[in-house]
Amino acid sequence: MTDTYEVVVVGGGAAGLSAALVLGRARRRTLVVDAGEPRNAPAAHMQGFLTRDGMPPGEFLALGREEIARYGVELVRDRAVDATGGDGFTVTLAGGRTVRARQLVVATGLKDELPSVPGVAERFGRDVLHCPYCHGWEVRDQAFGVLAATAMSVHQALMVTQWSKDVTLFLHQVREDGLTDDDLRRLAVAGVRVVPGEVAGLRIEDDRLTGVRLAEGSVHAREALFVAPRPVPRNDLLKALGAEMTETPFGAYPVIDERGLTTVPGLWAAGNASGFAEQVVNAVSRGYRAGAAINGELLFADLDAAVRV
Repeated sequence: MTDTYEVVVVGGGAAGLSAALVLGRARRRTLVVDAGEPRNAPAAHMQGFLTRDGMPPGEFLALGREEIARYGVELVRDRAVDATGGDGFTVTLAGGRTVRARQLVVATGLKDELPSVPGVAERFGRDVLHCPYCHGWEVRDQAFGVLAATAMSVHQALMVTQWSKDVTLFLHQVREDGLTDDDLRRLAVAGVRVVPGEVAGLRIEDDRLTGVRLAEGSVHAREALFVAPRPVPRNDLLKALGAEMTETPFGAYPVIDERGLTTVPGLWAAGNASGFAEQVVNAVSRGYRAGAAINGELLFADLDAAVRV
């Protein structure tokens, strides 16, 4: 049995809930499909969102689910495993249910793949961090380490000097000759120490990071470690539906207009499904913009259809 909605939103994070809130308030029959895998789940708090600075991500999402329910938006805990287009969209859920929609919002986000260094995954979101705008203030003036994933990690090491003047860049598997002369000059001016050699693990004492251990045995005292996860966009549905994609250093993302519309009519992308750098506050904005645009699209499509009758 197939249920029909005006809009199906795949993804129950900040972007998906924001789009659903706008659509619910516009009296659109809307379904949110939420697999319950928010990118920021490891973080205890989210920062930089005016009036919500410091709020736990889980609490933020719980409030969002309460808000969309006030306007009749349905939410189902499930995973969208396939979608087809044509006259609208048909979405197949892992639980066996099939739903149809006139318009489809993909807000499935992305997954962070962390460096395979023992201890990094276990401490991620605590004292192993990735974004100084998200966490820099909370660890300000501590002893920072930056674990290089590529030569681009120099940029991360330079950025975090705004929050601490005690920064060490661990080259890990990056060769010293992979750094440019400009890299070396900037690192020197910023006071960033560069340590070659592979990182073998972390030193944890009393449930807190106290050092970074190299494969040759030395331990460098550090209190916070910044890493650059490899982002893996959850873009299977967008690809299955034929959306044009653009390859970036951070994965493949859909080509969208300023509202979030992909190259497939009626198919929208929001949040980290539309780009790597969408923080929570940006994702909410993207979702709002897509929701408002979808309502307009549906309204004028119905008016034009009525005129032709």
